[in-house]
Amino acid sequence: MIPAVLPTYNRTPLSFVSGEGCWLREESGRHYLDFGAGIGVNALGHANPALVEALTAQAEKLWHVSNLYRIPQQERLAELLVDQTFADTVFFTNSGTEAAELAIKMVRKYWHDRGESARSRILTFEGAFHGRSTAAIAAAGAEKLTAGFGPLMPGFETLGWGDHDALHAALDETVAAVMIEPIQGEGGIRPLPDACLKGLRELCDRTGALLVLDEVQCGMGRSGRLFAHEWAGIAPDIMLVAKGIGGGFPLGAVLATEAAGAPMGAGTHGSTYGGNPLGCAVGAKIMEIVADEAFLAEVRRKAGALRQKLEGLAASHPDVIEGVRGTGLMLGLKCRVTNTDFVKAGHDAGILTVPAAENVVRVLPPLNVTDAEMDEALARLDRAALAAAPDGARG
Repeated sequence: MIPAVLPTYNRTPLSFVSGEGCWLREESGRHYLDFGAGIGVNALGHANPALVEALTAQAEKLWHVSNLYRIPQQERLAELLVDQTFADTVFFTNSGTEAAELAIKMVRKYWHDRGESARSRILTFEGAFHGRSTAAIAAAGAEKLTAGFGPLMPGFETLGWGDHDALHAALDETVAAVMIEPIQGEGGIRPLPDACLKGLRELCDRTGALLVLDEVQCGMGRSGRLFAHEWAGIAPDIMLVAKGIGGGFPLGAVLATEAAGAPMGAGTHGSTYGGNPLGCAVGAKIMEIVADEAFLAEVRRKAGALRQKLEGLAASHPDVIEGVRGTGLMLGLKCRVTNTDFVKAGHDAGILTVPAAENVVRVLPPLNVTDAEMDEALARLDRAALAAAPDGARG
């Protein structure tokens, strides 16, 4: 018999009832150190007092009115994002998937309004993850996402990650846009080198193609900059944001230049809940905290310290961990053992991490993790590595 909750997840048998900062309490009473942060969502940890206060204050006034009316909280968050980024305009969604849908529509409307509606081809990359809607899975192209859901939306061409020859051959004046994650999350914590991102921007400028960056997981301070593309010193035409922008409250956004956003006039897109007062009140508070340069400098310091600790962990357990990859507090352990076995050993040791492609375990602590919590995490990961080691390698 099918359960009441549609069984689309292989869920770990843990039920968390409360949380504070980096910590979660399971219904058994056991406490777990959360270094998965809800897959990079809980940017400021669990039950952050500033976010609780912002949400509670707004909840006592107004929850929802719909986008038929002006929403001051939405306007304020949009202004914060415009002030801090390349963007001239913002549309708010409830998720990264919805942001991907709008970005694809925006690209196609851009070329339609220029009388080039046939210019609809969007280049994407192997290992990408842009959500699970029909357009998003077509964009990613991976069989694990698309099997059984055809026919797929046409117009996407998936290139190999890091295949420069294929990119140069494909990216010409017939391409509408290039859509890419500056750091792949689901794809195995694979950062795109700064030089490659700069080169991609130059290619798009040369051919007229729009550059669409998916910063759903790597954005909002996760890389040590407010957005990961800032490391390369470039700007996109369109950017997808979600996860950390809501800190656990469902919130996403599409940021765009005036040129990319202008074709999306009244009636071209909509969302009943997107940009509601509750989500935008939380998002504005997160922006106030995370966009502060002193906060980001501290993220970079902690990222360096954590990476050094993880490199030491890998050196201590060479039969379990091949190496460390990633940027900022978006790090991954490339495993020699099965990554899900390592994650399960972490559960037994009281630490939560997230598996990804390429046999990687994602390490995604809240951005305000403390040094003491990082030390505790390494102690627990060390115990997990011991437990996950091949029998002959255990002490």
